[in-house]
Amino acid sequence: MPLAPKALGAALGEQLTAHSTLCRREAGAFLQALSGSEPLVVACTQEARLFTELAEQAPAAVPIRFVNIRETGGWSKDAAKATPKMAALLAAAHLPEPEPVPTVTYKSAGRALVIGSLDAAERAADLLADTLDVTLFSLGAGEGGTTQERRYPVLSGKIGQLSGWLGAFELKWTRSNPINLDLCTRCNACVAACPEGAIGLDYQVDSALCQSHRACVKACGVAGAIDFTREPAEDSEQFDLILDLRSTAAFSQHAKPQGYFHAGSQGPDLRTLIDLRALVGEFEKPKFFVYKQKLCAHSRNEKTGCNACIEVCSASAISSEKERQQIKVNPNLCVGCGSCTTVCPSGALTFAYPRAAEQGSKIKTILSTYAKAGGKEAVLMLHSQQQGMQLLNDLGRAARIDDGIQGLPARVLPLALWHTASVGIELWLSAIAYGASQVWVLMTDEEAPQYHSAVQAQMEVAQAILHGLGYSGQHLRLLTARDARDLAGLDESLRVPAARTVAQAAGFAVQADKRATLELVLDHLIAQAPARPPTDAIDLPAASPLGTLSIDKDACTLCLSCVSACPASALQDNPQAPQLRFIEKNCVQCGLCVKTCPENALALSPRLLLSPKRREAVVINEMQPYACIRCGKPFGTLKAIETMLGRLAGHAMFQGEALERLKMCGDCRVIDIYSNSNENRITDH
Repeated sequence: MPLAPKALGAALGEQLTAHSTLCRREAGAFLQALSGSEPLVVACTQEARLFTELAEQAPAAVPIRFVNIRETGGWSKDAAKATPKMAALLAAAHLPEPEPVPTVTYKSAGRALVIGSLDAAERAADLLADTLDVTLFSLGAGEGGTTQERRYPVLSGKIGQLSGWLGAFELKWTRSNPINLDLCTRCNACVAACPEGAIGLDYQVDSALCQSHRACVKACGVAGAIDFTREPAEDSEQFDLILDLRSTAAFSQHAKPQGYFHAGSQGPDLRTLIDLRALVGEFEKPKFFVYKQKLCAHSRNEKTGCNACIEVCSASAISSEKERQQIKVNPNLCVGCGSCTTVCPSGALTFAYPRAAEQGSKIKTILSTYAKAGGKEAVLMLHSQQQGMQLLNDLGRAARIDDGIQGLPARVLPLALWHTASVGIELWLSAIAYGASQVWVLMTDEEAPQYHSAVQAQMEVAQAILHGLGYSGQHLRLLTARDARDLAGLDESLRVPAARTVAQAAGFAVQADKRATLELVLDHLIAQAPARPPTDAIDLPAASPLGTLSIDKDACTLCLSCVSACPASALQDNPQAPQLRFIEKNCVQCGLCVKTCPENALALSPRLLLSPKRREAVVINEMQPYACIRCGKPFGTLKAIETMLGRLAGHAMFQGEALERLKMCGDCRVIDIYSNSNENRITDH
């Protein structure tokens, strides 16, 4: 692996010394570096444990950060060209850690429920009982049945619902069997006495076989555990952990609740048993999201608009609260994938750890350092911290020992994310504006299927914007891989002409607000655009968070119900005149106005308008005002009043004077009612 200390130091603005055996003979140099005042970056992850132990033994030590420049940069057929990449990775490692965010707390006392046949459930319980307080839910005897010794509480019946999360699971079930397992002494007298063999070693009566001889009741004798007159009863109980041995999981979502383990009929593996035993105590995780209800485009006036976050969530953590005109995110179920923030068009949901501004700073640092060190045509590869990172490490090691594998190309800059779906269109386009030639998102089988389709749909929007502005080539790409062999051909993907990027890298910083960042990046991309479309507008796919609104002026009565429904203030009225105005920049394409309009006069049209009118309040419909027939004051539009008169003219309650009052303003209508001598009043009777 070639190292160029001078070139790296120049790009990083510091003097560097190359070490070949820093974790062994040159460990003294590492200990000396610990005495500084700045966090220490170690460009090797193999001996992270050793370096950490050495630091703990030092009298005073600065924080240590580790970055891998070996598998991702040095072990490649492109290693000789990898100095700019190494500089970029080292520069990113120098950035401060993300700021702390609120946390979500779980408390588990170790109350575990094992659901399955008794023989399998007891085998699993035996491996957990020294650490956990285990209860069994019987689904039958299984092949071997239960043991005679009562070692664990046993529940039975029909499961109604299992809900919750680590430390707060609730099981609801119905007790319907004649045999009460709490009273049963497992003497087997009922099993021997039953002539139909309707009682097995799960000590429950099979109602399909039972012929009501009641020999079992007599055999049970003093214990009195069998009562055929017992009514079915609903019951519930709380548990901290669930081990499910059924073939079908209790939770259908891709990301199961923390604390729930579905082992299936084959039983738990070693990893599952270790994880279960470790989940006793108090645990914390970051609250990964921030929700701003006032920006949410989900619901208004009992109409549902944007449902994107609910549909994409793989943990079923997001639900609708129509009565409060908002969504609800359960932080205990949220796994931090961030896909909801990627598909959210308004920025009502934002990813909190790390924040968008922190992620943007890292992207900007990587790309600017790469360019400063002489790198060209950068490709930013976004991957997960778990399987994605493992695949890249495997690829680097394979390139070291296999001449047929190229490794990670020199101009591909890896960036680890908590989750690949947490970064969306505003950050992808920001990377292009910062000088990246391409942005790749690497997904594995750990991502839910809906993440693939959501990310691909957003990529199509971003790519349409870039192509519309004259940036040629494929800038955005979704890669799917099962193992390192699927990535072996990455260098071939780079042999095609590089995608065109900006002539001058942007200087803006990513903002906390998604729409604000999107505006900054669009301004830069438009200013740097190699070409502009002749119509000054770029048509975009349906998933676009940008667009305009078309209106059928013949159908519109200017009732302005759409104005109150718009969550983004894209639609506005004019207090001085009957007008409907539209600011295209604000529109998030949620569709609430379309669903609210009683005349079906509105339709969404996803696009990017390039002219200054995009930021202006443009009148999209206006009408002649209707003047009160009594005082002459305008109180509505001519078309709206005429439409109302036409619809109510045949109604029995609106005949004669009542119909004429509809032509009056509110004040005059009241005056006419009380001044009309022919009007019936309650006081007349």
